[in-house]
Amino acid sequence: MPRPKLSLIVAMSENRVIGRDNSLPWHLRSDLKMFKAITQSKPIIMGSKTWDSLPRKPLPGRLNLVCSRDLKFEAEGAVICETLFEALEIAREHAADEGGDEVVVIGGANIYAQTIAKADRLYVTLVHTTLEGDALFPEIDPAVWAETKSEFVEKGEGDDFDFTLKVFERIRP
Repeated sequence: MPRPKLSLIVAMSENRVIGRDNSLPWHLRSDLKMFKAITQSKPIIMGSKTWDSLPRKPLPGRLNLVCSRDLKFEAEGAVICETLFEALEIAREHAADEGGDEVVVIGGANIYAQTIAKADRLYVTLVHTTLEGDALFPEIDPAVWAETKSEFVEKGEGDDFDFTLKVFERIRP
């Protein structure tokens, strides 16, 4: 069986902001539904700040893996991993055991920065606004990433902004 793909899923503004004061700087109900559909039944990896920011934890129907160097960190219902490497190994093994083909990183900025070079796919919700924030997503290099999907979504009920759903696949030499 092939090794499960590593994907990153992110909602970011046009200036790459993904967070402010450890929370999302917008509410996009339509995007949350898409997030659930993509991550359901797949192992998800996140940092401790992302875990802390979740309104409901663990995210149901998914193996939740939380990276934290704090040996006293507690996350009921999740697997705590001291290193990102450990989280990736556990997630890939779990996905393979369950017949899955994908592991999904859900944030935050530090975890994205450490995994983008290893990732196979990016699910990007490009939120059509620019704003101030203290957490950024890394630059998406067009020499490395090919956009394979782009779908504009007009602001609906429960959405603060219009957004575009994009998928990028790593360009293989």
